[in-house]
Amino acid sequence: MVVIRLARGGAKKRPFYNIVVADSRNRRDGRFIERVGFYNPIASGAGQSLSINTARLAYWQENGAILSPTVTRLVKQDAKAGRQAAG
Repeated sequence: MVVIRLARGGAKKRPFYNIVVADSRNRRDGRFIERVGFYNPIASGAGQSLSINTARLAYWQENGAILSPTVTRLVKQDAKAGRQAAG
């Protein structure tokens, strides 16, 4: 099964997450198929904390990929932020 989930990077106490498409049998930070975005929970100032390529995300969902609960929350957060910026 293909899943869209977070892969942790960054240093100790300074997390950085890549949003990746991966086989569910692979390790969390292991091999992945494609990187579709990132999440930086401690971004400050002008730093961008969330970026998602929605076109690629939609493509993978159409082909049967399942979103992890955390990625689902982040996608909703990104969509909400997009509506606020546009409105």
